Amino acid sequence: MTATDDHIDRLPAPALVRPTSQAERVADLLRTFVIDGELAPGVRLSEEKLSRKYQVSRNTLREAFRLLSRERLLVHRMHRGVFVAHPTGEDVRDLFNARRSLELPAVREAGQAPRALVDAVGQAVEEGEAAHAEGDWWRVGSANMHFHEALAALAQSARINEFMRQVLAETRLVFHVMAMPREFHAPYLSWNRRIHLALAAGDTEAAAEELARYLTISERQLTTAFAQMEGPEQA
Repeated sequence: MTATDDHIDRLPAPALVRPTSQAERVADLLRTFVIDGELAPGVRLSEEKLSRKYQVSRNTLREAFRLLSRERLLVHRMHRGVFVAHPTGEDVRDLFNARRSLELPAVREAGQAPRALVDAVGQAVEEGEAAHAEGDWWRVGSANMHFHEALAALAQSARINEFMRQVLAETRLVFHVMAMPREFHAPYLSWNRRIHLALAAGDTEAAAEELARYLTISERQLTTAFAQMEGPEQA
């Protein structure tokens, strides 16, 4: 069994995709797998296996691949196939700029959001804490992605939600490259809780200030790690 076969065989069951699915639906499904850590950088996506597993045509799958390639989640390598992208340190800096633009305004204006959206932030925090209690650090990482997705959702914009999912999928690939989920997620569990508590209390400015510091420190941690990893290759 190849590495590609192993990854695709472990993906969720075909019931998640109906035979009549459009390319956008397939793309969103694959994007979700990236966000949840099911697909890692460098994994080759077999058209044959995916079309059979999810009962979609190869043409539909190729269109989904094209959509995700434009989002920089997949890359096509001539005569080799389609692979999950491998982000760089420069990608990290650009992703954090995008996240600031999406998350901070949403948090500052969260006073206008329905209570259910604030509660969704808390549910993501609880998901992360439960995964931590079980020592499941990859699931902690998934919960962290859900937390930031819920923060952006406070803006109550379908377009922001869609763009945020794209950004978070790329962000999850960054954490996959690091392959140290405990070191890169443990420091932020309590921070997530503080941000939610501020939002729940209606103190959106305090929540935004916490989030701004959070993003700055997380970016610094990741760019430093990427610089150390990429340095010998660039020398």
